[in-house]
Amino acid sequence: MKEKFDKLSAKCSRETTRLYSTSFSLGIFFFSKELRDHIYAIYGFVRLADEIVDSFHDYPKSILLAEFSADCFKAIERGISTNPVINSFQEVVNKFNIDHDLIRQFLRSMEMDLDEQSYTHDKYNEYVMGSAQVVGLMCLHVFTNGDQQEFDRLKVPAMKLGSAFQKVNFLRDLQADYQQLNRSYFPDINLSSFSDENKRTIEQEIINEFDEALSGIRELPASCRKGVYLAYVYYRQLLLKITRVPANQVMSERIRVSNGLKFWLMFDSLVRYKLNVM
Repeated sequence: MKEKFDKLSAKCSRETTRLYSTSFSLGIFFFSKELRDHIYAIYGFVRLADEIVDSFHDYPKSILLAEFSADCFKAIERGISTNPVINSFQEVVNKFNIDHDLIRQFLRSMEMDLDEQSYTHDKYNEYVMGSAQVVGLMCLHVFTNGDQQEFDRLKVPAMKLGSAFQKVNFLRDLQADYQQLNRSYFPDINLSSFSDENKRTIEQEIINEFDEALSGIRELPASCRKGVYLAYVYYRQLLLKITRVPANQVMSERIRVSNGLKFWLMFDSLVRYKLNVM
């Protein structure tokens, strides 16, 4: 009967992804069917942890995150959890032998969001590594299906892509992070006087990472290449929109890519993919 619960668990992770991210949901849709639930499971897990630290303001977030972390590792050891999202995640971790240190690094970055931080360059790099790059590496374990040589070959581009995604999120969410959550991730930048020059410096850093990531996307297995490329195109378009507005606008509103534009980008990306002009 556990098969029925596993199906429920997969559905919970899938619906979590769809609720929180249109971009990633559409990207995952273009993975091979045998990969989709595994990536939904990873995204559902990281999204739930992120939600604890970002949204549960009226509850003891540190305790909830500690319990979530403990439940995760117990589930990996036992091969089951009564939490459906954790249950689907542990199945992927055990199936693809995902390094537990990647999970610990991710949860460490979530812990960093519990307290007000003054981000030095080292702390900033540690946070990005844990909150984004390791998530890309978890997915890469699935994409390469245990082929360590392929994993090692694609590891750096996967990390660059995760980092670029996260830094675009930082820019997109600058207003909410700073004004509502009192967070400022970028080192050596005073957001109370955030300037166009500051913004251009960050944007160029992200552009460089996207450029490095694209070479790796082109080398991914066919089972996932199309979906990852689509997520890349969405985030690159979001960055483009951000580059076209001044710093004070980024500080006052959340820049978005409309669903209509996302669907147009999807069509354009699929054409480029088929013509091999990624």
